[in-house]
Parts: sequence; structure tokens; C-alpha cells
Amino acid sequence: MSEVKKTVLTIALALFAFLPSLPASAQADSTDRKVSFIKGMGAPVDTIDIQDGALQVVLCDDNTWFYIRNLANLDTTSVYSKNWIVDVIDPYNRPLAELPLRNTFILADSVSHWVCPNQTRVFSKFGYRHRRRHQGVDLPYPVGTPVKAAFDGKVRASLYYKGYGNLVIIRHANGLETFYAHLSQRNVEPGQWVHAGDIIGLGGSTGRSSGPHLHFEVRYNGFAFDPEWLADYEKGTLRKNVFVLKRTYLDPSSHYVPESIDEEEDVYGGDEQILAEEKRREAERAAMQFHTVRSGETLSHIASKYGKSLSTLRKLNPKINPDRLSIGQKIRVN
Repeated sequence: MSEVKKTVLTIALALFAFLPSLPASAQADSTDRKVSFIKGMGAPVDTIDIQDGALQVVLCDDNTWFYIRNLANLDTTSVYSKNWIVDVIDPYNRPLAELPLRNTFILADSVSHWVCPNQTRVFSKFGYRHRRRHQGVDLPYPVGTPVKAAFDGKVRASLYYKGYGNLVIIRHANGLETFYAHLSQRNVEPGQWVHAGDIIGLGGSTGRSSGPHLHFEVRYNGFAFDPEWLADYEKGTLRKNVFVLKRTYLDPSSHYVPESIDEEEDVYGGDEQILAEEKRREAERAAMQFHTVRSGETLSHIASKYGKSLSTLRKLNPKINPDRLSIGQKIRVN
């Protein structure tokens, strides 16, 4: 918070205006004494509520101040008082169609900021992987390495959960939730407030994991979307302080599209554009056709059967190994 400290002179003057005037005797006596104020090292000395108690100003002994959220006030808001269940992954259970077509989220401002869980290249991206949904990004993370909270928030869940292994879920004031999975150790408990950068656990490989890494998810109302919309993990920075989430991003097959000159038009396009994109995705899924591999079949045989080239099948099935097909394996053919 030190970067947002400012001079407290205006606040001090405002407070001084409300002080009662001294008696004449005290005023006379004060002329005979010199009062000196010793500048401190920045330690907080007082707190003042502002904006109906939603925020507080912390006054410091070095004549500076900074903002903080009033956690007692924040705890009573609907973000933290509704759909708060500590032992389930999705406490919302809402149909996607009920969610608004777009939402705007403030990710960083004068009272909250971002800390990258791990500044590194994403080695496994959001989307389908081996025909199974992968609802976050995987970041290399050695066992025992401290895992930090990405934003300020309140821990909703801290538990061992199936394929996630040791999992921590943090709900943030803007309504988003972040997931930190495969931890070797969890250092926080449900109901605990944390700040961006606080250590919430240690890296590991628990649950369904092929090796040490951090599985990081971002969800809205229980629906995951590609965390790369929010940040560039290789640079460790947010892409924007304000993020517009379109409902189409909540589709399991949606993924981050690199910025372009058309990005602003894409993000702020009309509702008709969003609905049209949803219909296009639905039609595309409905038209998908898959072949189930039988004994003795090869990829060349399957390609010939459907009038496709080998290169087309490989493009439709990027993870496929043509030399190691297994009976019952599903192969997309259109």
C-alpha cells in the first residue's frame, strides 16, 4: 500500500476546523510553550471511515495516509453472504443462460492489486485436453515453493478435493474466485482474509497430476474462463486493470485471443454479437462427428473412410499419436 501514500495535510486541516477553541487562559499559556511534532517511520496511528464505511483511510505517523477496505463492512455484502459453502467447488449451480451477456470487473485500483502466482510460461492452457475439460492454466511450480494469492479476498475453501488434490479457493470483492490446486500444503482456512501476495500454500503435485505444478483457475458464478484473459503470466502483469467478461468466454471451448487492433470492437460489441457467437459455437458443436477406433484400424484407414486427409485429422486432433491408436478412442473427423 506504500505506493499510494499521500500527504495528510488536507485531512489534518479538515479535522482541525472541527476542534473546539481553547480557553483564553490556555491560549495565553500556549504562547510560552513550543510544541514539536516528531515525524515517525510510517506506523499507522488512526483509521477514519469514508464512503459509508466501505473504505477506510489509515493515518500514519510520518504525515502520510493510504486506503484500505473495511473488512467488517465488506463481509456483510452479498458477495460474501450468499452462496458461501466451504466444502464444494461450485456453490452457485446457475444455468449459463441466466448470467448477463457481459460483466465489468475492476481488477486493480487504489485499494487492491495483482500478484502473479508464478511468473513463468504457461505449459498447459485452458480448454479441452484429451477430451477432458481443463478449466485453468498449469504453471511450472517446484514442490515446496510458496504459492501467493493473486488478489485480495477471503478464503472460501481449503480442502483436499479429488483431482485437484490440495486446493485453496479465494473469493474476491468483485465476485470472481481464484483456484490454486495440486498444493503440497495448505496454509489458510475458510473465512480467512488474505491480501495479494500472501502465502496461502506450497507448490506440489497432489491429486491428478503428472508432476509438480500449480493449476490456476478463475471462475465467475461457478463458470471457469481462460485466466490468460486477465494476465500475461510470462511477464507477470495484468493485461488491463478493468476487464470486460463476455458470456461467450465462459464456454468450455473458448480461450484467450491475443490482443489486436480489433480487440476494443470485439470486447465492447453489441449484445447481438455475443448471442451470434454463442449460436455459432452451439452449431459447431452439434455438427462435430467422431469415430470410435476399432481393432486393426489405422489413422489412414479412418481418414479414407470419411474422405479426409491425414493432415486434416491431425489438425482436428492435435494430441493424437497416429502410431498408437487404442480401441475405443474417439477421433474427431469433421
